[in-house]
Amino acid sequence: MIDIENATVVYRKKWIGLEDASLKVGKGEFVFLVGSSGAGKSTVLRLIYMDVFPAKGQVTVLGKNTSTIRRPHIPYIRRKIGVIFQDFKLLKDRTVFDNVMFALEVTGSPAKKRKKKSLEVLNALGIVHRRNEYPFSLSGGEQQKVAIARAFMRDSKILILDEPTASLDARTEYEIFKHFKELSKDKISILISHRFSTVRMADRIYVLEDGRIVEQGSHKDLMQLKGKYAKMFTMQAERYVEKVKTKPVQM
Repeated sequence: MIDIENATVVYRKKWIGLEDASLKVGKGEFVFLVGSSGAGKSTVLRLIYMDVFPAKGQVTVLGKNTSTIRRPHIPYIRRKIGVIFQDFKLLKDRTVFDNVMFALEVTGSPAKKRKKKSLEVLNALGIVHRRNEYPFSLSGGEQQKVAIARAFMRDSKILILDEPTASLDARTEYEIFKHFKELSKDKISILISHRFSTVRMADRIYVLEDGRIVEQGSHKDLMQLKGKYAKMFTMQAERYVEKVKTKPVQM
């Protein structure tokens, strides 16, 4: 369970937090954070990953109050959190299979068990046939899948994706998140994306604005609310339709 209660951090002398609000995510839940740039989405993820700590309020991760955890113990808790950021890195001089196996090597798992699990995840993401190639020969979408596969290798209890697919087209991003959801049924999953077509698959959506949660619920609930989320979703849909209409006809 992740539980953030009225947590506030100080960043560049500015208070940023979830005052008068809470964010709770349980096992098996697939949650999205949405909002404009600077709304506080990444701050929430940093609180969970213990990159920052609340000056006020409380953050509980897997039953532990992060403010009371002794600093030497933080790396052990982070091992239970798989994170993929927008600027993820792959080992370009190692094969796709090696990149995925690397995440398990540091856990000391038996080689046979590591290999079996790596192949299962790669196969689920549809890239098992590319496992002996090198990352630089893959498309952007395939590299994203390798990064996701690597995040699963630690058998993390929490999985976080912070806009790792921002540079991809909407269709590829949707397929990646679809695979991600199927693989993370028994985990706590938190994702950030600006594409609302992808957000629709969430169990619950938190809408942030100026460091506050202003709305929460399913896509259907928030559309019926006709608030900030509904407005953002409708505006993005209209821009997409307009883009399709103005796209030059290929002769």
